[in-house]
Amino acid sequence: MATTLAKAAEGTTAEQTHAARIEHVSKSFSGPAGSQLVLDDISLDVAPGEFVTILGASGCGKSTLLNLVAGLDKPSAGSIETPGGRPALMFQEHALFPWLTAGKNIELALRLRGVAKNDRRPEAERLLELVRLGGAYGKRVHELSGGMRQRVALARALAQDSRLLLMDEPFAALDAITRDVLHGELTRIWAETGLSVLFVTHNVREAVRLAERVVLLSSRPGRVAKEWTVDIPQPRRIEDADVAELSVEITEHLRGEIRRHGQH
Repeated sequence: MATTLAKAAEGTTAEQTHAARIEHVSKSFSGPAGSQLVLDDISLDVAPGEFVTILGASGCGKSTLLNLVAGLDKPSAGSIETPGGRPALMFQEHALFPWLTAGKNIELALRLRGVAKNDRRPEAERLLELVRLGGAYGKRVHELSGGMRQRVALARALAQDSRLLLMDEPFAALDAITRDVLHGELTRIWAETGLSVLFVTHNVREAVRLAERVVLLSSRPGRVAKEWTVDIPQPRRIEDADVAELSVEITEHLRGEIRRHGQH
């Protein structure tokens, strides 16, 4: 193929200073009690090739923000730019089609992207190799473990050939060991592809293990409460002392936001 995900980093131009730019974004929803402000005046840039985690208590608007960046909804105020084109999105649930094989699930994304029919299977197999599922092309969804299904879902997201990958708590439903393995795999894939990643989680240690930068949202309405640059060298382990130390600091701020919200 003339264009593959492995060339994503090569396509970043000198003029492209950000993979995503969120400027003064607010979002309100209407309900029986009237309009409810979920996100309030959020400004955030994601640099090309940067891994950013969005952290916050349940209900703070993390997923809403990701949906806005994905273009699934529109902000009530402010603007969002994704210069590299439409982002790829990976959800907590794998959302694979059970009547298709692992390979055909990936090929569907390739077809929607306009990849020629003869090129789809080789590219699907390459992506399965990238997520270390070589040989799983013909397996049905029911034959795959939870971790394997999320790997296929990641390969399908990568098949969209976007330079920005949005991930909405993709490992939350997995057991601790599987989640730990997939943290390592995601870090490897991010390093190999040069992708920009915006990753939503409520797990502080997960945020610190993965990210170059952690952004904490306040409790509703969601605002940027604080940011941390994570200078700990990769690869990291979730039990590393430096990861634990920074996690404790961030957790204290998160608890403060939860307490503040509970007082209203």
